[in-house]
Amino acid sequence: MPDSAKPTLMIVDGHSLAYRAFFALPVENFTTKDHQHTNAIYGFLAMLVNLIKAEKPTHMAVAFDTSRVSFRTREYAEYKANRSETPQEFKGQIPLLQDCLAAMSITVLQQEDIEADDILATLATQGAAQGYDVLVVSGDRDTIQLVTDDITLLYPNVQGVSQLKRYDPAAVVEKYGLPPHQYPEIAALVGETSDNLPGVPKVGEKTAVKWLTQFGSLDELLTRADEIKGVVGGNLRDHLDDVRRNRTLNRLLTDVELPVAPADLAVRPIDAQGVRDIFARLEFRTLLPRVFEATGADASAAAATDSPAAAPTAAPARQIAPGELDGWIAAALESHPAGIAMVCDPQPTAAAARVGLATSAEAVEFAWMPADDDPAFSAFTAWLASTAPKVMHDAKPQLKFLRRAGVEVAGVAHDTLIAGWLVRPSFPDKNLADLVDRYLGEALPEADPNQLVPETEGATPGQRAWYILRVADALLADMPASVTRVLSEIEMPTLTALADMELAGVTVSHAKLSSFSGDLGARAETLAREAYAIIGREFNLGSPKQLQEVLFEDLQLPKTRKTKTGYSTDAAVLADLQESNPHPFLDLLLQHREATKLRQIIESLDVAIGPDARIHTTYVQTGSQTGRLSSTEPNLQNIPVRTEESRRIRSAFEVGQGYEALLTADYSQIEMRIMAHLSEDPGLVEAFRTGEDLHRFVGARVFGVQPADVTPAMRTKVKAMSYGLVYGLSAFGLSKQLRIEQSEAKQLMTEYFARFGAVRDYLRGSVEQARIDGYTETIFGRRRPFPDLASPNRVLRENAERAALNAPIQGSAADIMKIALFHIDDALRGAGLRSRILMQIHDELVVEVAPGEWDAAEEIVRARMGDAAELTVPLDVQIGRGADWNEAAH
Repeated sequence: MPDSAKPTLMIVDGHSLAYRAFFALPVENFTTKDHQHTNAIYGFLAMLVNLIKAEKPTHMAVAFDTSRVSFRTREYAEYKANRSETPQEFKGQIPLLQDCLAAMSITVLQQEDIEADDILATLATQGAAQGYDVLVVSGDRDTIQLVTDDITLLYPNVQGVSQLKRYDPAAVVEKYGLPPHQYPEIAALVGETSDNLPGVPKVGEKTAVKWLTQFGSLDELLTRADEIKGVVGGNLRDHLDDVRRNRTLNRLLTDVELPVAPADLAVRPIDAQGVRDIFARLEFRTLLPRVFEATGADASAAAATDSPAAAPTAAPARQIAPGELDGWIAAALESHPAGIAMVCDPQPTAAAARVGLATSAEAVEFAWMPADDDPAFSAFTAWLASTAPKVMHDAKPQLKFLRRAGVEVAGVAHDTLIAGWLVRPSFPDKNLADLVDRYLGEALPEADPNQLVPETEGATPGQRAWYILRVADALLADMPASVTRVLSEIEMPTLTALADMELAGVTVSHAKLSSFSGDLGARAETLAREAYAIIGREFNLGSPKQLQEVLFEDLQLPKTRKTKTGYSTDAAVLADLQESNPHPFLDLLLQHREATKLRQIIESLDVAIGPDARIHTTYVQTGSQTGRLSSTEPNLQNIPVRTEESRRIRSAFEVGQGYEALLTADYSQIEMRIMAHLSEDPGLVEAFRTGEDLHRFVGARVFGVQPADVTPAMRTKVKAMSYGLVYGLSAFGLSKQLRIEQSEAKQLMTEYFARFGAVRDYLRGSVEQARIDGYTETIFGRRRPFPDLASPNRVLRENAERAALNAPIQGSAADIMKIALFHIDDALRGAGLRSRILMQIHDELVVEVAPGEWDAAEEIVRARMGDAAELTVPLDVQIGRGADWNEAAH
């Protein structure tokens, strides 16, 4: 029978592949509304769908272990005893995965006392004997022994289950130097760490292969073990029983009595509605169409239902003529929310756009050039400027396009990108297709970006507007009331203020940046030459591999943390190494890295200067889980703070032409003020209300001295303590940060909490409340889910606890800054001032002040920042003035 005519039997090791998927995908990013973890299920099914599509099996089964107990544990009690307890999040996923496979009509096999590998071995052997091409999919290396001309192993790489290596006999020989049936003999000699099977000491894979090649087989090697000389020969003779035991245990059974034979595993049509039901429960909407496509199922039939609530299908949007637009807007959009989607060139000079508008009943679209004075579009621009509610997705680029064209926009009530982030802030992808999938259970038409001429067209602007409107309704229905208020009262006003800031940009001196970059380049070259002189040769200071050779071989410095590629050479590790083992080369290396890093920052700023001599960064509202803004293209958040280098960089940010000064404003110790408000600690509240230096006040209490007697060292310690508590700093972390003994750090924490006990009680209580609720909440109601607070995995749980300590405080600080930002933006406009906000970096605002407007602008900034939140302690605002950002520092 020619190979093309042979049926294909694909058998999969369920536990092995699901376990790999569990660790390959972040558990926190795959959690349903009711906190069910799904990362192992998703990763496994995504792999399986790809396999079905690529391999087109005619017969298929998935095998699972029933438990860790099997006939092998009876023979050797320590078999797999080294494995840590299976994470609870993983255990809960296996039954759900089996439900998915059942809905996909895929046979699931498991048998008491037998491992999944033995089921695979039995079916593979039977299948090959009966004329099947057999594909074994497993992450267990024991299955290598099954490979023959008729049996191929698909084995996942270290990146998880997304890529599978194909092992036929030639590939096994190429990798291991022996045919597949002898791989277990290698493993018997070397041992299997994952199975807790110790091998012969000092015998590695190369030695094992050499012996087996020399003697032909393991049995012959063991019979003639006396011929092996040296230490390894003695080790072999001392561990003959271990080798024989290992070979017995790693031999897979090929004669297990199973309830099915290969012929019983023929691929059957999936239960379409069953798949929809279980995928809806697991919230796998993007995976759903892939399953239907791979299995050849009729997705439309599966969607059919007698219920009137069946999901609608996006009809083509109606192309509307300019002459009809006036009447359509008056009839359709008079009082109802409308979805709007604009496809426009992001370039500042672009003017043309394609516009989609939608109500719940109809979608229309048209081409529009805002530069035209065509009266046919007057109703549209009037509607944009009105307070009529508008719903958009990623509204900011569209608002900027319209404002560049001189078109005012009001009434943007909802942005589905921001709303999706507020509901699930840990999820990195919030594009419209994701939201349509998650909240509507539908697939947004999308063109394949990898095809030059896509076979499927993407959704048109009118269709996108229709989906946006429906997603907005679904999101609002899913959103707690407090989060809805954050959306409408904080995030949406912030969005429009950020659009203004991005359009304004900030003037940056190319000459100053170039001069500093040149100085840094010369400095880096000098440092490199001095470093080469110490070592006695030139090498690549940026190469981890060459650095490892220099540090740990040439200089014989203590080895650092082990990594996959050797020993760590990252900056933090080398700084610790320099602290414990000072060396002039290390000092030069760290200085060289700092100079190189600064030069890269400067170059990223320099290339971003536009034709107007200004940098127009993009502020990302959805870039963090706490609510803080980030910036990109370029990133202004990574400019160093309070160093000589940072001052030189900031001096390049100048007041623009037609303006007289830059005003900088930031909150003093805002996170500690929020801590005082939330904890209601009498000591902290008193410190802020009296206006005393916080850290001197706290230092006096902790060390039992008068405020005047608090030394700089004391102040530094309590400052590190106070801020460290906000981030869950431990005694160990405090000792490292302050370079003190851990016992002293622990005593410092004890003294601190003895005098500020309400802080300790608040921090403990906030984590416990988050454990009950599943989320933390800011002063204003912003929520951050923490499903890992209930995780049995200690590392995940402790990371979640530290983040939960910080989230309400840092999130409240972010909310306060955003409220101040848009209130200042509104007040400057309302007062008819030309002064404008240019940047928001960390806790600082930068305002460009027009001539004659300083007093009015300063008053607005102080007032609006000061009343952004009602706390039990005052919000202290510091103001600076100067011709550039550095000069305006305060």
